Amino acid sequence: MVALSLGLALGTAAPASAHDGHQPPATRLFTPPPDKGAVKQITQLAKAHQWSDALALATMAATPQAVWFTEGTPAEVKRSVQKTMRQARLTHTIPVLVAYNLPFRDCSQYSAGGAADTASYLAWIDGFAAGIGSSKAIVLVEPDGLGIIPWYVPITDPKHLPEWCQPASLDPATAAADRFTQLNGAVDRLTALPDTKVYLDGTHSGWLGSGDIADRLHKAGVEKTDGFFLNVSNYETSERQAKYASWISQCLWYGTNPAEGGWRLGHFDYCGSQYYPATASDFSTWGLTDQWYLDNVTNAANPPSGPEVLKHAVVDTSRNGQGPWTAPAGSPSGDPQVWCNPPGRGLGLKPTLNTGNPYVDAYLWVKIPGESDGQCTRWAPDGGIDPVRGYADPAAGDWFPQMALELVHNANPSL
Repeated sequence: MVALSLGLALGTAAPASAHDGHQPPATRLFTPPPDKGAVKQITQLAKAHQWSDALALATMAATPQAVWFTEGTPAEVKRSVQKTMRQARLTHTIPVLVAYNLPFRDCSQYSAGGAADTASYLAWIDGFAAGIGSSKAIVLVEPDGLGIIPWYVPITDPKHLPEWCQPASLDPATAAADRFTQLNGAVDRLTALPDTKVYLDGTHSGWLGSGDIADRLHKAGVEKTDGFFLNVSNYETSERQAKYASWISQCLWYGTNPAEGGWRLGHFDYCGSQYYPATASDFSTWGLTDQWYLDNVTNAANPPSGPEVLKHAVVDTSRNGQGPWTAPAGSPSGDPQVWCNPPGRGLGLKPTLNTGNPYVDAYLWVKIPGESDGQCTRWAPDGGIDPVRGYADPAAGDWFPQMALELVHNANPSL
């Protein structure tokens, strides 16, 4: 009985029977084949008669998740995407595809890699887009692509100094502009597809202020897309992401609408955010920023503006069921890397296209739950050991059995 349950849990959605007479519209999200590490762990748990954990992990693996494309030639990525699209068509489901191959992605840190230059990247995107063709898909373009930009000077920095990502091999005078060229090129190619929804990187509510990310999204061509994605590979709560989504959407309108003589055009830095008038660490104050948007967008809009005409978000809920992690009191000084394999986290809301929130198109499992964020060393960068866990974490993208069990044990809502 347990073996049968595990087999059903790991199976994908069944296609309609051949005599249905027509292909039903895809309204469910695609479940890719499970990570090999997940299959291995489930098998080991079943052999040890740890049925509850085995079934929980199988249920996690059988939940719709994104498919990441991170490398290869244009021809190779085309074939890889086509394979996923065929699988999705067989199950009448909508795949969530992640394009993750920007030059200097992740500023050459834990998830280093990517195309060699702009021309190579756009050729790769051409292959990616060709693999989708006329089929239905949701595409998330380059996680961290707008959060981490080489040699970028944010609009919120009064000293006009570049952020921390400063690769010596890139020209400081052109590196940031190149990033926007790459993203605009990807947007143009992907939005030309007839049935693809496209979203750009919107970071998350524990990172950039809503005005800063709205400015970056505008420079990347968000007006041509369906919106932006939040919280990918992170742990911020869904409640906070929904508010953050509404602020970014309204800030995009505020900074691009010529109402009132156009004096605010381009001034995304005027927008309210989680940092002002709200206090980021005190959620009870976030209503102050809601009120800022009521005063400056909802009630001031000409013509009236609301979520039905603004950009929307999709939110990664794959690991945010317990919210973000805070380093224990008394931890050594240095970067706690709260984003990197924090302990005690849990699965969040299950993927759905029906969120009940006018600013949120979908809750998705984008980061594959159970895969490592990287070999975290936190405040002990030369130790090779994660000092919080007491052992070395797997490399980025490798299966992390201990964390996988934490995610199912602490799922909220429970599996």
